[in-house]
Amino acid sequence: MIAILKDRRVRDVVLQAVFVGTIILIVVIFAITARINLEAQGLTSGFGFLERSTGWRISFSLIEYSTSSSYWKALLVGLLNSLFLGGLALPLATALGITIGVMRTSGNGMANLIGTTFVELFRNVPLLLQLLFWYALLLGLPSPKLATPIFGGIVFTGRGIYIPGLNVTGGSVFVAAAILLAATSLALWLRSQRWPHLELIQARRERQLLWAAAAILAALAMWIGRIPDTSLVSIPVQKGLNYKQGIRISPELLACLIAISIYGAAYIAEIVRAGFNAVPKGQSEAGQALGLSSWQIFSRIRLPLAIRIVMPTMINQYVWLFKATTIGIAISFTDYFMVISTAINQSGQTLELIALLMGGFLLINYSIAWVLNRVNDAIKLKGTQLRI
Repeated sequence: MIAILKDRRVRDVVLQAVFVGTIILIVVIFAITARINLEAQGLTSGFGFLERSTGWRISFSLIEYSTSSSYWKALLVGLLNSLFLGGLALPLATALGITIGVMRTSGNGMANLIGTTFVELFRNVPLLLQLLFWYALLLGLPSPKLATPIFGGIVFTGRGIYIPGLNVTGGSVFVAAAILLAATSLALWLRSQRWPHLELIQARRERQLLWAAAAILAALAMWIGRIPDTSLVSIPVQKGLNYKQGIRISPELLACLIAISIYGAAYIAEIVRAGFNAVPKGQSEAGQALGLSSWQIFSRIRLPLAIRIVMPTMINQYVWLFKATTIGIAISFTDYFMVISTAINQSGQTLELIALLMGGFLLINYSIAWVLNRVNDAIKLKGTQLRI
């Protein structure tokens, strides 16, 4: 036995096995202890509670929900709300951050001053404080009775912002979005595989045909999903002390969206600025020597190279921003975190619900990182012929 342990590889395997076994033993002891303590308090473990009725309301839901709905449906509502908020906040933060980053590297004094002021102001104020500020500002808007519609149907009130909408089912919206997403994916594939090998006129004709077909199919899906006996477009109309019809954007959702977008944009702007500054000046000078315009140099040289440089940092920023959606609990926005917290107070199934909370965010953030890492692998420069 001693002779076997003298072998370094065997010794390393044994030590690793002992370490892993110790970790497993500790986890098992914790699980048994927790089960015994729960049983002593009259609490049952397991996920059977997910089929029970919640008995509490959720103020904002993308799917049908009532007080008689089960816990699993409440968790699904919270998860969809978090995904919805993140799906809106991340693109807005990206667009605004790129704009501010470009302003800071444009060489224009006024644009640089505005961009710098934006970054220094919103980056150095805590996100929670910004959320409370925007929420208080939105609640201070006029009451529905005193509000005046603008731009043909948009109404700003303290109970939310009302905008024109469509009288269609949620399934038709999902189908239309899936059609447009499929068209976008197909266009990206054709752009890299087929269109570069075609004549310019033929490639343009195929591109126009693709988007026209996608638009027609999406519109057809929305028309088929129209709610019977209603007009396709729903305009907010004042009835009594409130507005009816249209789409209501709650102050909680809008405050979270504004706070996360602006706060994230301040950080993304600095990341983008660093990316532009990292592009060698020789690349722009080469574009000028070829007779390219300022816009062509920016869109075809500086921007693509900057995106390749900042992509790894942007992935980390996106993961962080999605985790920041949990601040909605401070103003009672029913995201995944708040639904889990309420369910813990109502059901007492703390360990199970915390496990679901951790698993949900782990799955979402890992998916974001995995997708963007694949994008990073696809756009990175191959070989060593160009080092930046």
